[in-house]
Amino acid sequence: MRIMWINGVEIEDTFAEAFKMYAARIIVTAVNRQWALEAATKLSGFATSIIACGCEAGIEAEISPEETPDGRPGVSVLLFTMGKKGMEEQLLNRIGQTVMTCPTTACFNGVTSQEKVKVGGKLRYFGDGFQISKLLGERRFWRIPVMEGEFLVEDYFGIQPAVGGGNFLILGETPEQTLKAAERAAEASRSVKGVVLPFPGGIVRSGSKAGSRYKFLRASTNTAFCPTIREQVKSELPPGVNCVLEIVIDGLDEEVIRQSMKRGIEAACIEGIKRISAGNYGGKLGPFHFYLHELFKQ
Repeated sequence: MRIMWINGVEIEDTFAEAFKMYAARIIVTAVNRQWALEAATKLSGFATSIIACGCEAGIEAEISPEETPDGRPGVSVLLFTMGKKGMEEQLLNRIGQTVMTCPTTACFNGVTSQEKVKVGGKLRYFGDGFQISKLLGERRFWRIPVMEGEFLVEDYFGIQPAVGGGNFLILGETPEQTLKAAERAAEASRSVKGVVLPFPGGIVRSGSKAGSRYKFLRASTNTAFCPTIREQVKSELPPGVNCVLEIVIDGLDEEVIRQSMKRGIEAACIEGIKRISAGNYGGKLGPFHFYLHELFKQ
């Protein structure tokens, strides 16, 4: 087995296993930054894991007025699902309940693709027959009357193949040291355009494995990396490790996942961290395999 070290931290010779997903980019604009962020935060809420949330989502970036379709402050949100039908359902529900309801907002498609799902074209019925269609070039928008004025939303949203579940594990001596490293890693990982870290603060403490001793559960706690039961299970924890935190990354393609993982791992290699590892299922479930050592070959 090859051995690699970064700043005195061992990089395990293993890989992160990721999955095929579909992605959409939603551009939310508003009268100011505050309201654009408010809508984007609600839009991407309860969207950490496809296991139970129906989608995975997060804020990708803030956008200047010079870059948005209507010349107002904006925020881009990336949303990931396992299929096209699920994407349409999530976009309809989330945009309808969290963007249309938010003062001053408008909502635009951010993906150029031949594959599309109808969003504004279905939300328009909320206008109760008073909605108005507007065509600009090849893009159609709907002006839906609301009590504040009008909600402008694009007719169709593009979707594209994407990658979900890029990840790495940070094995530290203490919870304090491990959280500090994970915070640094999350900040560095999300600096890559085209990725989001869907979990709270970009950090996961309850990493999972496939399956469970309970038949009604399809996932359960990653026992091999739980320090409090290391004597009761086949543990993957080296001596001195008392805390593990995970960074999970969803991206528009493989390359942005690689870049994000590399930046995050480099940032995590600080004092008190013993090892960087990754979560996989033996290569049986996901077609994308991100080998940790390969990330640093260049």
